[in-house]
Amino acid sequence: MDSYPYSVSRDDGTFVVSFPDVPIAHSVGKTKAEAISRAVDALETAFIAMMADREEIPRPSPARGRATLSLPPLDAAKVGLYRAMRAQKISKAELARRLDCHPPQVDRLLDLRHASTLAQLEAALTCLGKRLVIDVQNAA
Repeated sequence: MDSYPYSVSRDDGTFVVSFPDVPIAHSVGKTKAEAISRAVDALETAFIAMMADREEIPRPSPARGRATLSLPPLDAAKVGLYRAMRAQKISKAELARRLDCHPPQVDRLLDLRHASTLAQLEAALTCLGKRLVIDVQNAA
């Protein structure tokens, strides 16, 4: 799962979290902890906008000792599906045809705010010759 490095700075009495790999993603808070707790939502919102504009979702740069944040697993799987579709130049309409479903169902599969199921994502990835891999690791 991609882990995006972030930095925290102070700006006029607030804390600001920014992501060097995703310049449009920022979160703010009265405390450092508050700004960090909002940062994943900022990253998701940036990715939603990038997907709506059909832009490439950047891969994270190496952390090199910097703190990192990851998307929730379901969102990471959706971003993976989006990247696979872009890499293969597969449109939403074409994926819907391959899945034998209506295009709004594909829209929901790519919507980071929609609670799709892993089974739905696995089916879509299979149509692209991909598979979803889940791993459990020790906490840092």
